[in-house]
Amino acid sequence: MWVSASTLFSVRRILGIILAVVLLGGVAAAVVAGGETEKEGKDGEGTATTTVRGVIGSEKAEFFADPEVAKTLAAHGLIVKAEKSGSWAMNERPLRGYDFAFPGSTAPARELARKAGVKGELPRPFYSPLVVAAHRDAARVLADNGLAVLDGKNSGTLKMGAYLKAAESDRTWQELKGGDAHSQLTGTVFVTSTDPVASNSGALYLAAASYAADGGRVAADDADIDRTAGLMRKLIGVQGAQQTSSDAPFRDFVSGAGNPLVLVYEAQVASLLIQRQDVGDLVVLYPDTTVNSDHTLVPLTTEGRKLGRLLSGDEKLRELAVRHGFRPQGATAEFAAATEPHAGHLNQDLNGVRQAPVPTAEVLRKIAQRAKSQ
Repeated sequence: MWVSASTLFSVRRILGIILAVVLLGGVAAAVVAGGETEKEGKDGEGTATTTVRGVIGSEKAEFFADPEVAKTLAAHGLIVKAEKSGSWAMNERPLRGYDFAFPGSTAPARELARKAGVKGELPRPFYSPLVVAAHRDAARVLADNGLAVLDGKNSGTLKMGAYLKAAESDRTWQELKGGDAHSQLTGTVFVTSTDPVASNSGALYLAAASYAADGGRVAADDADIDRTAGLMRKLIGVQGAQQTSSDAPFRDFVSGAGNPLVLVYEAQVASLLIQRQDVGDLVVLYPDTTVNSDHTLVPLTTEGRKLGRLLSGDEKLRELAVRHGFRPQGATAEFAAATEPHAGHLNQDLNGVRQAPVPTAEVLRKIAQRAKSQ
């Protein structure tokens, strides 16, 4: 059948209009679907997610790798991609392209915030005191020589004044009463810590040690640093090569290798205990002068700030932080309840533990650099 050109033109025009209507309907449907997804997200289900990139201290790597943490964050619209770094080493990294930085304490966080021009209060979702992991024989020898007090089989207090005096005089395990009875205790008595120039725990170790060694004074200038510089060099120099993360020394300790005294975050110990992993003959010594490591998030974008709010305020995320050994800010009951079965290892109320104030970032960096110099 013959069809005129004008008829074909009319048919094509009609089809074009129909197709346009269909396409517009599809776009409208997509917008509606998007709106519904966003609405569902407010209830924590089916929300569209945004990838949030950040750099974190290695002590928080297992927390962010936890599938339940990822699921909870995704319910709030966030997928976190985190890279590990020493807390002080973060200052040397370019921050462009990151949504947040999450070092192990306030001092490096403030430096990062200043560098990035971040204003306002920085979120501090949780904290962890620094403790010394000791093998039982080592803890007993320390106690028998007045360097520690044991509260039971698996916990006690490291007497910082006595320990620092022993370090200053280069005391060896063989010189301590009972030390020669344990073949694994050899050489100079020292606590393994991380590199204070790159790592948060190593720097805070020096903050607590310098405070205790200088009669409870916080270093504020070069003269203060000079008074304890020699001792700080001994604390670091005796260790030889240092790690930039507390993970490796602690893993070595748990496996039975390495030094019998290792500085770690309480969270690392508590996490293993809560997850019912074997900790062997671990004794947790809380230094009578120590530092709480306030894990402080630096939000570099709107998404980073949202993450900080969630970590601080979301009930499920706080519960998961406790599961990984951290103490949520302002809620001691949560940590105490979760760790009650392990009170034989942990000082839940931090009784007998004095918190050393931390010097400014500039002073702390100078202390660390002097300690590392030969």
